Amino acid sequence: MKTNLFIKSLKCFKSAVLSAALIGISITVSHAQTSLRLGVAGLNHNHVYNILNKYRDGKADIVGIAEPNKALWVKFGKIFHIPDSLFFTDLKTMVLKKKPDAVLGYNAAANHVDIVEVCAPLGIPVMVEKPLAATLVQAVRIRELAEKFHIKVLTNFETTWYPSNWDVYNTVNTGSIGPIRRMVAHDGHQGPKEIGCSEEFLAWLTDPVLNGAGALNDFGCYGADLMTWMMHGERPIAVTAIARHYKPDVYPKVEDDATVIVEYHGATGEIEGSWNWPFSIKDFEVFGATGYLHALDTSHIVSRMRENIKGAKNVEPLAAPINDPIVYLTAVLHHQIPGTDDLSSLKYNIIVMEILDAAKRSINEGKRIVL
Repeated sequence: MKTNLFIKSLKCFKSAVLSAALIGISITVSHAQTSLRLGVAGLNHNHVYNILNKYRDGKADIVGIAEPNKALWVKFGKIFHIPDSLFFTDLKTMVLKKKPDAVLGYNAAANHVDIVEVCAPLGIPVMVEKPLAATLVQAVRIRELAEKFHIKVLTNFETTWYPSNWDVYNTVNTGSIGPIRRMVAHDGHQGPKEIGCSEEFLAWLTDPVLNGAGALNDFGCYGADLMTWMMHGERPIAVTAIARHYKPDVYPKVEDDATVIVEYHGATGEIEGSWNWPFSIKDFEVFGATGYLHALDTSHIVSRMRENIKGAKNVEPLAAPINDPIVYLTAVLHHQIPGTDDLSSLKYNIIVMEILDAAKRSINEGKRIVL
């Protein structure tokens, strides 16, 4: 009896080991089939460290990097152990030779349109770092190319992957705080030079042509994106903005502080983007008719309802595919999610650019701009 039990147990153990091995093989094969071959356009945006860290850790398959500044080849090649064979001076040459599934843009905002000009006719999807472009004219051209050649063009914001923002969004959509009446976004830090951004990054970030503005474009885009999402893609009816230049000796070409009032039919948004905060900040407040939600950072939320009912909580990490830009991009390109009406979508980011463009016009003309 004991011998038979032992034999049965041994068979079960072998079966379990075999099953585990097969599952492991299945997961590995599945990952290999679904991971994207990525091209990188530009290395002069400090956010490029995010994808290069993934590459070094074996979590991203970068097949080519297009960057005209060879000094950056040396810099990043040494830090992240990137072979010389991955570097190209020209984007078109890189994509034709390496045939990436998608291209990620880490160059000046004004050059995002150049990436799409190359990639769109070749049917290659693009994801750029925020904002979509430096100007509305460039953004509209990107949309024309995306529609003509039927490609996805997506925009990556750090705040898209904050569990706190998703929790606020989902709570608002339950109706538990009533219709949105006011939204407030605070975004920025002490200043790009003050926090130690690289010289190649500062060269375009503080240039009115290459960045399209200063703090307005750099940090105003976050609030515009979140508000567009919260309002389910509703275009504002008007925008009013002011810009301040507190540090002209540090940033002589562009404003370092901007406040934008965004009017909707039933709500008002206030965007505060600055290079003058005493600390780094990316928070978001939503006031409903009957309650209030404040995403303090990535995962902490405080709330307050009528009758002075207060609450606070920590939010659990997001599940795939909305937890990471590359996971999200992979899901979109494999038609698992649409990528058409969300924080990264071209549709919503055209509205973001309309808000920023109206803000610039309001600042220049000193008046409320009706859209």
